[in-house]
Amino acid sequence: MAEKNFTVLDLLDLKLGGHDALNLKCIAGRRGLSRVLTIPDINRPGLALSGFFESFAHARVQLFGRGEFSYLTKIEAEGHFDVIHNFFSYEIPCCVFTRSLTPDEAFLSIAERAGCPILQSDLESTDFSIRLLRVLSNIFAPKKTLHGVLVEVSGIGILLVGDSGVGKSETALELVQRGHRLVADDSVEIRCVNGNTIMGQGANKLISHHMEIRGLGIINVAQLYGVGSIREQKEVQLVVKLENWDQNKVYDRLGTDTNKMDLLGVKVPYIEIPVKPGRNLPIILEAAAMNERLKSMGYFSAQEFNRNVLKWIESGEAQAAYYGSDDSY
Repeated sequence: MAEKNFTVLDLLDLKLGGHDALNLKCIAGRRGLSRVLTIPDINRPGLALSGFFESFAHARVQLFGRGEFSYLTKIEAEGHFDVIHNFFSYEIPCCVFTRSLTPDEAFLSIAERAGCPILQSDLESTDFSIRLLRVLSNIFAPKKTLHGVLVEVSGIGILLVGDSGVGKSETALELVQRGHRLVADDSVEIRCVNGNTIMGQGANKLISHHMEIRGLGIINVAQLYGVGSIREQKEVQLVVKLENWDQNKVYDRLGTDTNKMDLLGVKVPYIEIPVKPGRNLPIILEAAAMNERLKSMGYFSAQEFNRNVLKWIESGEAQAAYYGSDDSY
């Protein structure tokens, strides 16, 4: 569910461009623009227009393409307005006519009396459906705000987490200087899309590309390094926790263990990197990103190393090297 009630008016007011633009306008039923969208899906009301209302998905956006429009014209010409009255007796959030199709005055007047918004788009039905489902999926996706920094390193979205002052922003700044891109600093909003993908962006888009560097203050990354140094959103493909080096803690040295962090029900690869003077964190993160890309292609460096060691032991060369060594001094 969306965090707040998302109404038909909110849908009309969305500032969408490019391949997300819906090109919607309201042609009737304006007093119903406060109706709330509760389901991020659409319905083609062909069966309902034929008088079959069993299992009618009335809570969804009702989409009228050329087929539905032609049938609607037919039943209106035959005077079957009772079907239209029955159709609008349900609490329908809104109806959308694609291809700039315009229903006749009888249909619009019935919708007006029922308080159901009638919207119109110049897009084709298939294109509009894809765009609307994508938009609604983002709006209704589960969301959460985390304290951290999200960067894109070699095409991999890395979410840096850790205690305040551990060096997340400084590390991200060095990565930007090395040609990588900043998505959000300090406050990152993540959302689960399609049930298996975690997308991240700045919780506040107006300040998401600003960074706080202790001793320096607030800087605008886009102005300092250009628009090529930032991006609006990115899939979170790796979570890296930066923590101060603990001598009593055993850190993974082989990388054979695969750790995951649960983000909104999705398991995302997770590693811990200890921080101490002398460690070059940006280079380590670049290596981690490239290693994650290799894993996505089916190659696991640690597992390959482990297999080679076992093969070496089984070949007998390890025993020969051990027993043949000269231990005398």
